[in-house]
Amino acid sequence: MSLYRNFLSVGGLTLVSRVFGFVRDALMAAVLGISPVSDAFNAAFRFPNLFRRLFAEGAFNTAFVPMFSGALETQGKEGARELASRIMSWLVAVILVVTLLVEIFAEQIMVPFVPGFLNDPEKFELTVFLTRIMFPYLACMSLMAAYAAILNSMGRFFAAAFAPVVLNLVNISALIPLAMLTLEAPDTAFWVAVATMLGGIAQLALVYVAIRRTGMTPKIRLPRLDAEVRRFWVLAVPAIVAGGITQINIFVGTVIASGADEVMSIIYNADRLYQLPLGIIGIAIGTVLLPELSRHLSAGRDLEARQSQSQSLFLSMLLSMPAAAALIGLALPIVRVLFERGAFGPADSVTVSEALVAFAVGLPAFVLIRVLQPGFFSRQDTRTPTIFAAVSLVINVVLSLLLFSSLKHVGIALATSISAWANVLLLAIFLARRGHFTLDAREWQQQGLIALLSLAMGGGLWLAAWLLGPVFSPGYNFLLQAPALLLLCVLGAGFYFALVHLSGVQRLGALFARLRRRKV
Repeated sequence: MSLYRNFLSVGGLTLVSRVFGFVRDALMAAVLGISPVSDAFNAAFRFPNLFRRLFAEGAFNTAFVPMFSGALETQGKEGARELASRIMSWLVAVILVVTLLVEIFAEQIMVPFVPGFLNDPEKFELTVFLTRIMFPYLACMSLMAAYAAILNSMGRFFAAAFAPVVLNLVNISALIPLAMLTLEAPDTAFWVAVATMLGGIAQLALVYVAIRRTGMTPKIRLPRLDAEVRRFWVLAVPAIVAGGITQINIFVGTVIASGADEVMSIIYNADRLYQLPLGIIGIAIGTVLLPELSRHLSAGRDLEARQSQSQSLFLSMLLSMPAAAALIGLALPIVRVLFERGAFGPADSVTVSEALVAFAVGLPAFVLIRVLQPGFFSRQDTRTPTIFAAVSLVINVVLSLLLFSSLKHVGIALATSISAWANVLLLAIFLARRGHFTLDAREWQQQGLIALLSLAMGGGLWLAAWLLGPVFSPGYNFLLQAPALLLLCVLGAGFYFALVHLSGVQRLGALFARLRRRKV
């Protein structure tokens, strides 16, 4: 299938997952609200997620996919399966050791991650308790990510992209009765944590069945250190930083946010909102692009590799720029419609929307990182992005500390966005200097027009929301607010793509033809 069709498949399923994810988050906001208990749950849930993104999705994918794709091209399926068996045996061993250590020493380990919670012993104890329940989720997600990497390298994207939908459905099934029952907040958090673990098991089962059908199931055995496994770890260790830079930056914000009441929950809710377009665009493109580039480069098809990265960058900016503009123009209406009910009040909507605007400024950068990093990873270079990740991380920490005292939640989100743009700048400069990838004059012109058209659309949406002010005021009928917000989004998208077509940035007929094409 073509790059665009694969992106459409992964992006579409990611959209379904994120829609269910918003239903889950809306229910969670209703049962937990913005409170010390929600802070504890969000911190406990983010902790295994950080390790999942770094060890499984970050390090494993960026180091494993190029090696596995190359083995498929040069050694065939049996050689690739044997390589996967040796590497996955090490992944399982590492994850088991990490999980056991966290279960035993959770209280000591959580101290540097949520230092601000130490002033509230009950909040800290609840965080530790929930962490012990949910940390085994890491093992399920790590295995799922490994199986997904194999499936993606073989061009089979459906099961891995659909798996998060299963997690959200399991969580929703638990949250609906919790929203109707009257339980103490800590008890509610406990049952949500249990549902999260069950969802992780369901995800793993789905992907395991899919990989069994391919006949490529790796055999887990006692790990041995051979030349290829050693090469994997040489690539994986720096990729732990480089592949998960967005998560590291956000987690740094979490540590700083723990020093003020409710800021962590504000950041969490705003983060979930901008993760929707990031998931649909950035993660989907990155998922498809890395194995695509790796296969082309392993076979010496440099021109095709350059075309794949160019197409990915164009499509990512064509979609992420207007998404960022829409999040900025409609920040308060979006938060109010999705979250403002139950324990989540009007003042919470204002603070979350402020953080959302600051995150949205960095949305194109978060997407570009997903597009540019495969240019290094596919060439089995994880060292260079690691250096840039470290620079970006330092920028994020310094800016977060400087801005938090005056801007609170907005300062943390803004620091994350600025550090992401710094990372993009370094990645782009070094790809160009090495002759691996650069934009020509026509492509630069396209990017400039996309930015201008996105600003026009964002301004139009802000004006329309202002004119409809009473509809989006606190307490207004949700059954009227939701269709009004949906209508604004549809009209904004229509206006933007009409401008894109008329300006010549992308003729819509040509775009649809690419999506229908089965081969690149």
